[in-house]
Amino acid sequence: MTAGLRLPCFDSVKFSTTIPRMLSRRRGFTIFHAVLIVCTFALETRAQQPAPPASGARILLLPRRIVSGERATLAVLDVNGRLTPGVTVNFSNGDRFTTDATGRALFVAPLNPGVIFGSITGRAGRVATAILSPAEASSPALEVSSAPRVASLTDRFEIFGKSFCGDADANQVTIAGQPAIVLASSPTALVVLPPPELRPDTALVQVSCAKQPSAAFSVTFVGLDLEADSSPLKPGEHRELTVRVRGTPAKIALEARNLAPEIAELFGGNPVRASTGGGAENFARFEVVGRNNGSFLISIRLVPSLWRPAP
Repeated sequence: MTAGLRLPCFDSVKFSTTIPRMLSRRRGFTIFHAVLIVCTFALETRAQQPAPPASGARILLLPRRIVSGERATLAVLDVNGRLTPGVTVNFSNGDRFTTDATGRALFVAPLNPGVIFGSITGRAGRVATAILSPAEASSPALEVSSAPRVASLTDRFEIFGKSFCGDADANQVTIAGQPAIVLASSPTALVVLPPPELRPDTALVQVSCAKQPSAAFSVTFVGLDLEADSSPLKPGEHRELTVRVRGTPAKIALEARNLAPEIAELFGGNPVRASTGGGAENFARFEVVGRNNGSFLISIRLVPSLWRPAP
């Protein structure tokens, strides 16, 4: 039995501050990042959970660095953060790949170094990746060159280095001794989702590929609690959204992105960034303005701050 998340949204809405966590099933994964969803949602238990339709694909996860002639793995998510099978991804050099049953696709990087762009068929927007030469990516041992100082408990984060596995499932990433999921990868970059049991705290992270382990390094993992008035948003109405950070008293940069601009406007632009105030009451506020009746959807993510980790 696996749990599925049903998200029907109606004009009569109910707000929940619950941040959905990752669920898994035998042939694929279901993931969620920290989102504020103003709609009715129900957690159900089902014997079989249908795969999300390819038409709902919204987010392309592409390693930001790939290596000429080497394998790499991309992933595609829908608006609810679920890995989505059957999605065609087009590259600016003419290559085309389709995600498999796990919502990912294994491909070989083009031979010519430079920058190429990937996009989901039928969707606006492109994702860039840099093609490195084999000489730029070579290393006698697996090494981590940069990682985030702070990461979300419920969202993906990136690790950069050398001698990772291009096949995402061939990498092993552990956080506080627990296995994480590698969503996308190349020999020089990983996109990782933390394990669901992780709690807010500083934890040791270790990466390995082909039985080559990296030195362990520390990352602070934080929780995001989202608060807002649960009543329906009316056209022209202004409403504050409060994001509280658990796990650190440090100031944290956040980015809000409006996923339903036809329903509400995110004050200050789209996306818009804000920093928490730090301290014991560590929070930031965003504001939305109603445009039309309906349910609005705001995604809240940490702004990555990378550093060269020390063991």
